Amino acid sequence: MGLYPLRFNPLFQEYLWGGRRLGTDLNKPIGDGPTYAESWEIVDHGDYQSIVKAGDYAGKTLGQLVDENGTELLGAKVVKEINDTSRPDNLVNRFPLLFKFLDANKNLSVQVHPDDKMGATLAKPDLGKTEAWLVMDAQPGAKVYAGLNSGVTRGDLKKAIESNTAESVLHSFEPKAGDCIFIPAGTVHALGEGLLIAEIQQCSNTTFRLYDWGRVDKDGQPRELHIEQGIEATDFSRGPVNAQVPTPIDESTEGIVACDQFKLHRVTLSAERTFATDDSFKMIAVTQGSLSIVNDPCDSPLQRGETCLIPASMESFHVQVHDAAEFMLISPH
Repeated sequence: MGLYPLRFNPLFQEYLWGGRRLGTDLNKPIGDGPTYAESWEIVDHGDYQSIVKAGDYAGKTLGQLVDENGTELLGAKVVKEINDTSRPDNLVNRFPLLFKFLDANKNLSVQVHPDDKMGATLAKPDLGKTEAWLVMDAQPGAKVYAGLNSGVTRGDLKKAIESNTAESVLHSFEPKAGDCIFIPAGTVHALGEGLLIAEIQQCSNTTFRLYDWGRVDKDGQPRELHIEQGIEATDFSRGPVNAQVPTPIDESTEGIVACDQFKLHRVTLSAERTFATDDSFKMIAVTQGSLSIVNDPCDSPLQRGETCLIPASMESFHVQVHDAAEFMLISPH
């Protein structure tokens, strides 16, 4: 049996900075209990596994699909890359990207992620983490912290952390809905309170926390910092990071990010359209309106805050629009 457009059950993460907007704004089934920070939509990372929601493969994990249907799902080029023998054993044959939504009800920690080279040397090897944020909503005064101010040195950063003045060395600005911020591995960053974010990243869960605004966890203890590792991972040549400037591609598509890990396009449609897969998987995340994908076995359209994985073997996929729709279209590099 062949693959088809795949939708997955989300995995929710409770962190101390989360809120309720995954439910109130994106209609995620978070119930009336705790607050949630992240909804992991498409992931294959150890025990964190997306599970197919509907169709012949319902109940399968994404990791199982990669093992059993690798070329059909990912495309030959991606399969070759993820099976490179130079990779640590636990990183071989793993879906390369992770997509999530984040509710920053409070400031996230100031943090930095390693690149692939450093990630491979960790006690438990992991991929590096290059990521991009698409701002779905920004409350008045909400900030992103993206990169260091020009000229900040290793010593400046360490001194600012130790004196609880880290914000003084960070570049920040107030984004608006629709902005995209590209955060290559090695970039010091933090999401500020009041942001609802869609994020595409390498499939990594390694974070070095540099500064946590002096707060404590639910047990009254400060969260662990990783200052030495974080400073070692930081690229001090990068400087301030601002919102991406989109590049028009055609009447409905604009390019936002193109890097060695993924490509991100934004598509705005008022009528149906067919897209080619070009022998590579595609990821769709709806940011406005609603749409359907032909041959999707789910009985409801994709709404704002919902995602779908298009297998490489489909060759093309047809999108039908119900309301004027906007979506992120993501592919490997």
